[in-house]
Amino acid sequence: MILSLHLILCVTRSVKCVVVRVIFQIISEMENVTVVIVNITHTAPGSPSKTIRFLNVAFDSSGDSLLAGDHQGNIYVFDLKGNRFNLVQRTMQACTALAFNLRRKTEFLVALADYSIKCFDTETKELVSWMRGHDSSVSSISVNGSGRYAITTSSDTAQLWDLDTFQRKRKLNVRHSVGIQKVFFLPLSNTILSCFKDNSVFAWEFDTLHCKYQLPTPVEGSTLLYKVFAVTRDGRIFVAGGKSNHLHLWCLESKQLIKIIQMPTKVRAVRHLEFLPDSFDGGSNQVLGVLSQDNMMRFINIETCKLLFAIGSHEEGISTAAISPNGRYIASVMENGSVNLYSVQALTQEANKPPPPQFKVVEDWPKCKSEANKLTKVTSGRSERPWKSKGNKIQTRLLKVQANTSLENKENELPGGLNKKRLQALLKGYGEYPAKYRMFVWRSLLQLPENHLAFSSLIDKGTHSAFVNIQNEYPIKSRKLLRVLQRTLSALAHWSAIFGETPYIPLLAFPFVKLFQNNQLICFEVVATVVVNFCQHWFEYFPNPPVNVLSMMENILAHHDKELLQHFIKYNVTSQVYAWPLLETLFSEVLTREEWLKVFDNIFSNHPSYFLMIVVAYIVCSRAPLLHCNQRQDFEYFFHHRNNLDINVVIKEAYHFMEATPPDIHPQRVLDDFIPLTKGQYPVFNKYPKFIVDYQSQEWERIRQDEIEYLRERQLMHELEAKAQERKAEDEAWYRKQELLREAEEQRRKMLVEEEKKLAEQRQRLAAVRRELKVKELQFLDASRRRFLKYQQDQRQMELKRLDDEIARKASMREQETAATVQDVEVRQMELESQRQLFEQHLIKDQESSTQEMKEEIDASRRKADLEDHVVQRLMETDREEKQKAQMVAEENLAKAEQKCVEIDWRLQALHKLRHDDKDREKHYEEIAKLLHDNRVKEAELLKALREAEEKKWEEVTRKKAQLEEEQKAAAAAREHRKQFLEDEMNDALNLAEKLQREDAYFERLRDLKAGCTGRGVEFQQVPKSGNVCLNDLSASESSSYVSSVRRRELACQERELMAEVRQLRQKLTAQARVRHPPTHLSSTKWTT
Repeated sequence: MILSLHLILCVTRSVKCVVVRVIFQIISEMENVTVVIVNITHTAPGSPSKTIRFLNVAFDSSGDSLLAGDHQGNIYVFDLKGNRFNLVQRTMQACTALAFNLRRKTEFLVALADYSIKCFDTETKELVSWMRGHDSSVSSISVNGSGRYAITTSSDTAQLWDLDTFQRKRKLNVRHSVGIQKVFFLPLSNTILSCFKDNSVFAWEFDTLHCKYQLPTPVEGSTLLYKVFAVTRDGRIFVAGGKSNHLHLWCLESKQLIKIIQMPTKVRAVRHLEFLPDSFDGGSNQVLGVLSQDNMMRFINIETCKLLFAIGSHEEGISTAAISPNGRYIASVMENGSVNLYSVQALTQEANKPPPPQFKVVEDWPKCKSEANKLTKVTSGRSERPWKSKGNKIQTRLLKVQANTSLENKENELPGGLNKKRLQALLKGYGEYPAKYRMFVWRSLLQLPENHLAFSSLIDKGTHSAFVNIQNEYPIKSRKLLRVLQRTLSALAHWSAIFGETPYIPLLAFPFVKLFQNNQLICFEVVATVVVNFCQHWFEYFPNPPVNVLSMMENILAHHDKELLQHFIKYNVTSQVYAWPLLETLFSEVLTREEWLKVFDNIFSNHPSYFLMIVVAYIVCSRAPLLHCNQRQDFEYFFHHRNNLDINVVIKEAYHFMEATPPDIHPQRVLDDFIPLTKGQYPVFNKYPKFIVDYQSQEWERIRQDEIEYLRERQLMHELEAKAQERKAEDEAWYRKQELLREAEEQRRKMLVEEEKKLAEQRQRLAAVRRELKVKELQFLDASRRRFLKYQQDQRQMELKRLDDEIARKASMREQETAATVQDVEVRQMELESQRQLFEQHLIKDQESSTQEMKEEIDASRRKADLEDHVVQRLMETDREEKQKAQMVAEENLAKAEQKCVEIDWRLQALHKLRHDDKDREKHYEEIAKLLHDNRVKEAELLKALREAEEKKWEEVTRKKAQLEEEQKAAAAAREHRKQFLEDEMNDALNLAEKLQREDAYFERLRDLKAGCTGRGVEFQQVPKSGNVCLNDLSASESSSYVSSVRRRELACQERELMAEVRQLRQKLTAQARVRHPPTHLSSTKWTT
């Protein structure tokens, strides 16, 4: 059903007429035709085509009234519940900001173009106050939670106002180069947040205005400049955006940047941010509205970073928007100057829709789908809404209720599109509701009215006298939880006097307070609904327990488990012991959180009598341990502590009792059906003996008044006694003071005469002293001048002496360095001489090897006469060259020369044999090849033995070098420079030697020599550890040279011994080879190059 109203409002104070076109679209609970429920267009009189543009909108604290201001200064209030609007003020100036959440509900603040802020009353339409102080346009107005203070922000300053007196309390000034972006109150805290144009964010204590903290600088390299901001209702998450598609999420508790959200590429700048409230998120809002430069407002989930839905389009762009505090409506000012009101329930229908049932539905439900649902497509987490059409008009559709809908189905329909029968079927299938949707289902089952105004009036009455000192009786660690419990109980006591006198009401309300501590309205209404429906007839026998209810439970227990009841009777255990503890605590003492939630899923989904049945079921399911109890204390302990019991069995047993209990004792006969709380105002609760409660209240009030009167009289008596004592002490002190004054006056007169005489004498002495002081001053000045001149002369002499000492010290250091250098040069000369001798030995050996090679070449040329001999000789020479290369790397120089001599002898024998055995040459070719292969194997064994001997000798040399290095570690650090010098010189000499000997294949030997010489160079630097040795001390230098020469001789001797062992080993291996293969068969011949 669609209701279109064209209302013409004539303003009596002006000749002009204002035409406001309002289109209200009533949306069915079962179907959504469109998400736009109100479109407001303000046209000028006489010219419908000319539109008066709206500039700003604001909701009141309840979210049921909307305030809108246009560029001509007209301020309208729209009643969203009553479908009415009213012109409340004409300011004749464009408004720049609005605020409608003041402590006095009918007042609002409006910032005007002349930089002033005015407060008006919507009922009387009168000006309440006029506040001035800004020098530029006011961009935002922030009102704190109490509604008593407001902060107005402009580009150069922010001002704090007291809305009771409308006086400015404080002013925040900044440099023009910095500028202010926004200053606002944090929800649920005593903190003010200020955001500046240089991306700095400060938090201030509201009471003292001292800086609490500053958020750190954003990520390095980030080009995002903060322009717009938003904070969740619990004040924990702070979001900032600007000229970028990035959003920065800050945690205000840890002061850290926790997440950076990247919007779609279409978003290049963010113009407005605002969180979407939810009644069940505890203030930790998850959905954020982001208005971008393309005039579309996208709503995203900041946890999943999922795009949920969007409003606005390129044709119908949004310039600014506001979200109601209850999260039901979104008001947006469009680019064409009109105002659109969106239904959040319709926008979030898919997000809030419960999961489909996983069981088969037996009943034939009507298959009806709305036109909007047919046109809606959900892709990538967002809904493409069908409300955009041609001509910029909102398409509407008339919704008709099906005629065949039964009365029973109507009764089972719940708010939010749920059905009670289907919920019960779901509950029986799974045993509990999904944790994600439990609060939504409970709200629908209990049909909470959410009476914000009525609840606010109860809260405004303050803390009830019965719960002022509740922390003494219930010492709860969490101060927040204690405060919420106190407020909820106080609201219950203000609603009905019985709850202020009931001792167990805190136990009954506490589990719901702990569950809904972040939403006090829902918490109060849940407790009130439970008391009204599930605690029927509890208070008829007040202050005693509900005997009638306990009797019903006892009858049910007698019917289903008579043995257990007889056991209770036997040990004098009444229903006040085994049933009443479970009722007054709502099972919170005997169940865990998950079990308790599961139990109340079933209680809220059934008739109120099910609550009593589940108590009896709990008792019956616990019969085994209860039958073993035989003392009253055991029974009391059992029903006040958790027990090992399967709660699913208890729930199933309770359903069995609901069906198997006879009608005459069934609680459903006595208890009424579920009745939700009324909307607007809460129902009157007077189902209790009012005279008893009134009598107790009167007695408590009389006792309190008597106590107050007694305390007042006692305080008055103490004050009178104190005043009498004070007056008496004052009189005595006055008389004593007068007597002392008289005596003092006489003494002063005498003293005055004496002082006058003394003064004359002192003046004479003073004149003489002044003359003496003048003379002494002149003498002192002269002595000071002479002392200063002497001090300067002494300073110059000390400076000259210091310079002389410095020169002498540097000369001494230079001499020491010269002596050290001379010693180093001498050592270097000795090392070079030893190297020269070693090189000469190598040259002699090389010359001998060259002579032998020449002889071999001559013999080879003689054998070239015969072609066949030449081929064989080439093969033998090739094999000999390969073997010679391998031996040259492994053998020492002296062993190589000896080996070459042996090989020459073998070669001569082979040639002699070949001259005599020309005829047998062809026969032995194959045998020669085989012998060559065997010779290679033997040579490999020989080479391996040589390498093993060589490794043993080098291991011994390495070990001795390590010992030498350990002795030199103490002096190595002080001689590092000298060591470097020696190594450089040695490198130069070795490089020269390598160039000379490179053709003779001595590179590997020279590298070994380099390592050995480096070790010897280090030896020359060794200094004795004991005693202080001077660089110019000749004895020390001679001793060092002597030690170095001795060490060098030892190393030369060891080297000779090593070479002798290698020669002996080679000779031994050669002899063994000759014995195994005599010369006749050429077995000992070895072909080498």
